[in-house]
Amino acid sequence: MSQFAKERLAVYFIAGTQNTDRPLPELVFEALRGGVTMFQLREKGEGSLHNENERLKLALELKELCASFHVPFIVNDDVELALASDADGLHIGQDDTDPAEARGRIGSDKILGISARTLAEAQSASAVADYLGVGPMFATSSKDDAETPVGPERIQEMRNAGITLPITAIGGITLNNAEPILAAGADGVSVISAVSAAENAEAAASELLSVYRSVNR
Repeated sequence: MSQFAKERLAVYFIAGTQNTDRPLPELVFEALRGGVTMFQLREKGEGSLHNENERLKLALELKELCASFHVPFIVNDDVELALASDADGLHIGQDDTDPAEARGRIGSDKILGISARTLAEAQSASAVADYLGVGPMFATSSKDDAETPVGPERIQEMRNAGITLPITAIGGITLNNAEPILAAGADGVSVISAVSAAENAEAAASELLSVYRSVNR
């Protein structure tokens, strides 16, 4: 597995073209300027790009943008796109590619994130993952297929059970509820609309980073 620093998860921005009315690179640039520590391209759902060439062109542009800020560029649930764009890593859900197969495809030097809703899923993913995406914390409108919220107590449960892998919390996270999630044992927060739907993406990212720093002094 890669040498993954949990600090990378502080403010993890996730977005695709379906999450914004303006050019995605423009939004991501503002978020990076605000202090986002990792970015994931999640090109899924209604309004997303389906043409492979367009997806690759977008991924390459975003990877270059992230590299200029020394921020890892992750691809969601698309091993082929992750490989073609030489992304820094891949994130998969429980119903996506088999974790061991995904690790084999991307290699040991790339970042692999795996979604885990339950303790059993977290324990299973720990064998090959660099970090876990735990949630949904709260109700969210950013994902059509979002499950019932598990709350910050799920992270506490995982920590109490001995899960030491870095954890990013996801699902309905805002500036107002990020602090208790971090206090429960998360190493950072993953957000979509908290940044993509903000009037000022740079300020939104910066404020979330401030909350992270206040908890991790």
